Amino acid sequence: QDKEKLEIRKLNDPPSAETVQDMIKYARNVIEEFRRAKHYKYILCLTLTPLASELLEICELSLDKMGAVFEDSNVYMLHMMYQAMGVCLYVQDWEGALHYGQKIIRPYSKHYPSYSLNVASMWLKLGRLYMALENRTAGVKALKR
Repeated sequence: QDKEKLEIRKLNDPPSAETVQDMIKYARNVIEEFRRAKHYKYILCLTLTPLASELLEICELSLDKMGAVFEDSNVYMLHMMYQAMGVCLYVQDWEGALHYGQKIIRPYSKHYPSYSLNVASMWLKLGRLYMALENRTAGVKALKR
């Protein structure tokens, strides 16, 4: 599954091996930067909204940059989408969280076994988001999954 987890975007002019390696380095660095930023939030007790918007901006900018090379199913993309979803949940941006959750669930279902806790918890989050957004049909369907 490693090939699927590190899937590269299919382009007319495929990226060079060096470009892919550079993007992997970038992805690892931005993930570490994001972790540090979250850690500082707890240490410094910064206000919710400014830091959350900064964290979401880190996610969105990195997703844009990595998305030029990586498919959405790439583990680095999924990691940043999951972090972005978490920030959206934190600031109660239900639509934003749902947007990221919908992008995450299909690759999660492909990468993880059917009864994986990762897949199950994502379906639970999606179900609760649908319900909060008054889409009962989609919510019940997600919760049943």
